[in-house]
Amino acid sequence: MSTVERVTRRFIRPALWLLVLLPVPMLIAQLLLDQLGADPIDKLERRTGEWALRFLIASLAVTPLMRLTGWGWLVAQRKFLGLAAFFWAFGHLSVYTVLDWFFDWQEITKDILKHLYITLGMTAFVLMVPLALTSTKGAIKRLGGVRWNRLHSLVYVAVIAACLHFVWAVKKDITEPMIYGGIALVLLAVRVVGRPAARTKSVSVPSA
Repeated sequence: MSTVERVTRRFIRPALWLLVLLPVPMLIAQLLLDQLGADPIDKLERRTGEWALRFLIASLAVTPLMRLTGWGWLVAQRKFLGLAAFFWAFGHLSVYTVLDWFFDWQEITKDILKHLYITLGMTAFVLMVPLALTSTKGAIKRLGGVRWNRLHSLVYVAVIAACLHFVWAVKKDITEPMIYGGIALVLLAVRVVGRPAARTKSVSVPSA
């Protein structure tokens, strides 16, 4: 491991922790100080959802970055970013169920079934639950590499559902959600294009 890699590895995790947790007190302070506009609950839902989508997309960017740099230690950061995405998605859902609907499960169920964008958002969250629960080394050993990779391919469906949820949830300017969606599509395309090349490299050529 080069000096640059050692330094990067040492400082990247504290920086990621700061990035994940710092918005929490900032959003709480803005809510308490009435700095979230005329509809603070709606703004809080959007902010938490945006952070969830950012980290979810960031987790998809790790594999292309690993292929580009050869830094295998980034695998741990991919898991961290995925868990960060789930943390913010749970926060997003909590704002929706607690502050928006006050645990009115009957109305929440009606809302999920009535509005497609809510259905897509809930779908994305449900798909992320088994990914978060199986993110440990023990889960990988129990499932086996093939089954674990197959299960975690659900992240592709989750990010597509999350992007569509964001696009349809925004009623006016969809520029920001379209940017997120475009980045996600590029990262998914890179994965699809990169797979055949990776398999080709893994094939050994017998010696003459």
